[in-house]
Amino acid sequence: MTCKHFGECGSCGLYDKSYTQQLEYKKGKVSQLLAPFYSNALEVFDSPDSAYRARAEFRIWHEGERCDYAMGNIEKNGAVTIGECPKVIEPIQKRMWKLLEKINASSGVLKNRLFAVEFLATTTDECLITMLYHRKLDEAWTEEAKALEKELDAKIMGRSRKQKVVLSDEFVTEQLTIDDKPFKYVQYESGFTQPNPQVDVKMIEWAIKQAKKVGYGDFLESYCGLGNFTLPLSHYFERVLATEISKRSIQAALRNCELNNVENITFARLASEEMTEALQGKREFNRLRDIDLGSYDFSTVLVDPPRAGLDEGTIQLISDIEHIIYISCNPETLARDLETLTQTHEVLEAAIYDQFPHTDHVESGVFLKKK
Repeated sequence: MTCKHFGECGSCGLYDKSYTQQLEYKKGKVSQLLAPFYSNALEVFDSPDSAYRARAEFRIWHEGERCDYAMGNIEKNGAVTIGECPKVIEPIQKRMWKLLEKINASSGVLKNRLFAVEFLATTTDECLITMLYHRKLDEAWTEEAKALEKELDAKIMGRSRKQKVVLSDEFVTEQLTIDDKPFKYVQYESGFTQPNPQVDVKMIEWAIKQAKKVGYGDFLESYCGLGNFTLPLSHYFERVLATEISKRSIQAALRNCELNNVENITFARLASEEMTEALQGKREFNRLRDIDLGSYDFSTVLVDPPRAGLDEGTIQLISDIEHIIYISCNPETLARDLETLTQTHEVLEAAIYDQFPHTDHVESGVFLKKK
């Protein structure tokens, strides 16, 4: 990928390396962190080096009567206006510049106190555009935004403080082929989604490869989100218990089960720490009154925690489960957690997934089996 803003825009910090060099750099970084626990070569899952990002947010920079997209600068002390962004996928690319033209051509209704625009798109050409304002949105905005929906063939939402205006839908529906099976995912504007669809598929298929090695028992998942891993992996286990703290993500996950005719998953709205307390019998939850936790026989657990990694209680809980699939967005906390997990388990497989080309960020995964 080439971009005229390399070296100025802070969203791509590895602009001075070729994509092959970036992968080697990330592989070396994670290999060093995991070396005390895994001696084999990491499996590397690459990304297209452009047109890979299905979720993006841009500031709106006002200069006189004109609006431009802007990103934080590379020095992290200001912003830079941009005229291109080759990392976003085509459904965003073909709409974002037309949107900017319409905003600038507006008499002021669309641009007045607009401070950011968010895009959420799919590989099937759906696109949800959220426009964020420092003012209350009125009927005049709604009228212009509805016309814009038709012109852009997109879904548009408006947000301001304590106000959300949904003109059609507040979600898109992605369809991915995973392990030769089609899966549909409803993705909400305010919910977490994986930003790189092609690498997301590779990451899920890597997890499926590990699940196939197990081939028995029930499956436990923490931080399940909208069911990104849950739905495909459910095909390889008897029953699934998946937990997530976000109400919106649980809503999406339940809808995604319906869309994909999956019936062996039970979702529970619990934080990771609460899941541990419930499964260890330390605390009862009304949210679990219809779930017989004691009936599950977990052979495998998947955890996909935030950057902070796992809490001590969750590590203690999963240390009693035969197989662990750990997906990490922070190799430093993964390495920290492995110091404890490898007291009971050994790492059989390890991989990196390049969700974010041209940045230092790297996702990684390990598959562990009880010693």
